[in-house]
Amino acid sequence: MTNLFSFPSSSFLPLIALPILYWAFNFPRRQTKLTFYVHDYLTGDDASAVTVAGKDGHTTSILHFGTLLAVDDPVTEGPDPKSKEIGRAQGMYINSQLDGKGLHLVFSVIFTEGPYKGSTLEIQGADLFAMKEREFSIVSGTGYFRFVRGYGIMTTEMLDIPNLRAILKLDVTVKHC
Repeated sequence: MTNLFSFPSSSFLPLIALPILYWAFNFPRRQTKLTFYVHDYLTGDDASAVTVAGKDGHTTSILHFGTLLAVDDPVTEGPDPKSKEIGRAQGMYINSQLDGKGLHLVFSVIFTEGPYKGSTLEIQGADLFAMKEREFSIVSGTGYFRFVRGYGIMTTEMLDIPNLRAILKLDVTVKHC
């Protein structure tokens, strides 16, 4: 009599593996929708971003191709700069479009207050900031957002190009275990 669980019994393995794989890829996931605001300021007493590299060194404007910025922007519940801070957006932007009108962003939203305190969302994608609305990827997360994947829609609430200040609204939809 042969043992069904022995290694040579290769015909039994697909019978077990296929249902497990099907279940793993179709397992019911929670969906979470969030809206928050990122205050990105390169000037003023409350500056939260700084140029770290560019064609002309650290004095290069983010509006020039190849410029790299480090950011530690406040994340708030509402668009008003005085609204409750619920986290920080920490990471970097690089101007990756030859005409200077597009950024590539990679940053973590680190929640410091509210129901997601201690959790993070990892954001990556293109930011063609001249467009009113653009989409980006949520590629990972921690804490409440472990094993997350999703997307977000970024809209510009306020853009002051001469002073390099912006308030961005992020509407995020994620699915996770």
